[in-house]
Parts: sequence; structure tokens; C-alpha cells
Amino acid sequence: MHSIKSGFLLLALLCIRLGAQEASSGIALPMTITGGGLYTHRLQAGDDHSSPIAGAFHAVLYPSLKLSSHWFVYSSLHLHSTPFYYYEAYEPEHEVKFQVVQAFVGYTRTHKTTSVVVKAGQLASAFGSFPLHYDDADNPLLDQPPSYAAYLRLRPDQLPCSADDIIYGNRYSTPKNFHCGGSSASSDGLTPVTLYGLPGIELNLSTHRLDSRFQLTNSSPANPQSLLSGSQHAQWTAGAGYTLVPGFRVGVSTFRGPFLDHAVASLLPAGQNIRSFPATGSGIDLQWARGRWSTSGEWQWFRFTYPNFRSSPEASFAYGEVKAVLTARAYLAARVGFQRNSHLTDLTERTDETFAPNRQSYELALGYRPNRWQLLKVGWEWLSISQAAGSRHQVFGVQLVTSIHSLSQAWH
Repeated sequence: MHSIKSGFLLLALLCIRLGAQEASSGIALPMTITGGGLYTHRLQAGDDHSSPIAGAFHAVLYPSLKLSSHWFVYSSLHLHSTPFYYYEAYEPEHEVKFQVVQAFVGYTRTHKTTSVVVKAGQLASAFGSFPLHYDDADNPLLDQPPSYAAYLRLRPDQLPCSADDIIYGNRYSTPKNFHCGGSSASSDGLTPVTLYGLPGIELNLSTHRLDSRFQLTNSSPANPQSLLSGSQHAQWTAGAGYTLVPGFRVGVSTFRGPFLDHAVASLLPAGQNIRSFPATGSGIDLQWARGRWSTSGEWQWFRFTYPNFRSSPEASFAYGEVKAVLTARAYLAARVGFQRNSHLTDLTERTDETFAPNRQSYELALGYRPNRWQLLKVGWEWLSISQAAGSRHQVFGVQLVTSIHSLSQAWH
């Protein structure tokens, strides 16, 4: 604890003496520190006697190094306690987690209206538009959109025997377990798109009103793996956007590749391997801003292919959010999202119900800036789940976000 306090004191002293400068090389360390609190009965999902109140923190550091006019190093380091995000409130454990979301070497070159950026290292997924904008200072609301936070009742390290195995085998338990072999570890399922990065290389190209990106990674955005993992499988993600008029952009993105773990490789049908059963995602996103109003939204579709299924699990997600600036210091924001899950067809029959309950979420937040460094957000979310009472899923939250932008040092 003493070393942590000393570290923050050193950063504060550096903040006084370093100024942001335009230079061919230098170092910078902006950061965002957030303290938050939740009131929700989600915290009582595993124990009715648990307190419905919890507090947590989220710190994001962005160390960057400018080596020359073309070469640079960038990183995004996240440290947070649980439950900070709304979906974490279902878990009884209180933990401190550290994630390296981005840590890459980059090269950039610009010619007239065309710019090229090449990155190599730990990268945020090129799928979707939210992964690069979920800093608490950028996110006008408190929670994350459904496809980046919700768990699906699917596992990449176990094989389901049938549709009933997916639907009924997990109905009354939080850990998801299939019964045709695989890992013996406990799992809550998979999230369709990770917010926490994965190793790879990426090419970004922008010209006039068009921007595009192509990414090769060591694993799927739905099942990210480290470079030391035995479940790595190369795959691609691509995306592009076009600015129709200033302030209005439309984008698309897609990914495809293996998502199953090596734990199930020996259990697959003869003549087939993990690459025979890919995960696929496609999405559309848009952003619009004019005056005091701004909106954004995404629609995404995913398919996770398993053996022994004629119709594998598919899920679609969508959300739309709007922000209205009320005064120079205050704004009001809202987000509506939904999740729809498919019916399954195994080797014998088609299910009468979807493989998981459909969901709708509604979130409202009021933001206020007491000064130019801080943002106070107060929010409420209501989650509606088919065939389940929704009152216990409501969340009331508050966050105080502090942004520090002045830690920098120029060399030339």
C-alpha cells in the first residue's frame, strides 16, 4: 500500500512539471480513475442475505511513447475491482482484475488525404465500434452494451450432446456445463465480443470519407487467448466506415474463425478439426452528432458452430443510445438494447424454445461536470428477461470519473 501511495505521489509531482508539447518524440501518461457504487438485488442472486450495495473502482492508464514522426508505442492498461460493471453484480466474488487491453508498436504515414497505420501487439478487437470508446470518460452511461457484457450459455471448452444439453442442462445453475466431454473447469459461458484485447496485427487505412481496418489475431474475439495458450488459431476481422456528411458515419464489421478450445479437439467427429466449427460475427454501426444531440448504435449477429447440430446457436444484439447536452456542465443519456437467441436443431429435433431467454435492457443516466477534470454520472438500468421477473435485475449506479491528461514529456 505504501508503494502504491508513493507511485501516485510521484505521478502528481510529474504532473506539475511536465507540459504537453508537440514534438517528434516524447512520452505521455494520461489516465482515467473512476470510483463507483451500485444498489441492486443482482448482488443477492447467490445469497439472499447479501447486501444489495457494493462499491468498486476502475483505473485506466494510457502510457504512450512517440519515437519519431512515424513510429510510436501505445498501451491501455486497466485495473478494476468487482462488481464495477452491472453484469458483474451477478457474481458473488469481490476481486481485483488487471487487463492489458492494448500494448502495441505502431507505424503511421500520411500522404495528402490518405493515412496508413500499422499496429502489432495486444490490440482491441476491430469488430464493432464500442471497444475503443468504453473509457468511463467517453461512455456517457454507466454500463456496457449487451454484446460486450452478456454471457451466452455456450462454452468453447466443452461439447454439448444435444439441444437439450444447452437449454435444460444449464437452466438452474450459473456455471454452464455440457456433457459430451471437454474441460472440467467451471465457466459462466462466453461473451460474443471481448473488450479486453487480443494479440495480433492490424492495418488501418483512411482516405477522404472512407476508413477501413483489417486485423489478424491469434484467437477469436469471442474466446481470446494469450500467446502462451494451446488454443490459439489464426483468424481475421475486418471493418470499414463511410462518413456520409460531417457528423454522420455508417460502419460495418465482421469476423470469422475457430473458437473451440484444444480441450475438445480429440472429441470431434472423425475427419474434422477445430477449424471445421468456426464462430462468425457480422455487424452494422452508426454515429450521428449535431448541435447538442448525438446518437450511436449497433446491430450484431453471431453464430457458434458445434458438431451434432443441424442448426447451431445464433444470437443477435442491438442497442441505440442518445445523448442530449442540457447545459455546459450537464447532459442526459439513454440506451435501449436487446438480445435475441435462436432455436436449435440437433440430429433429432428442433427446439420449441430459444437456447437462452431473450432480453431487453433500458438504461438512463444524468451526467454533471463539477470541473473540467471530473464527471459525475448517476444512472439506472432495468433488464427485462423473458420468463423471469425483472424487478430483481434493476440497478441504480453512481460514478465519479477523474481524467488526468497532463502527464507528458517532450524530448525534441
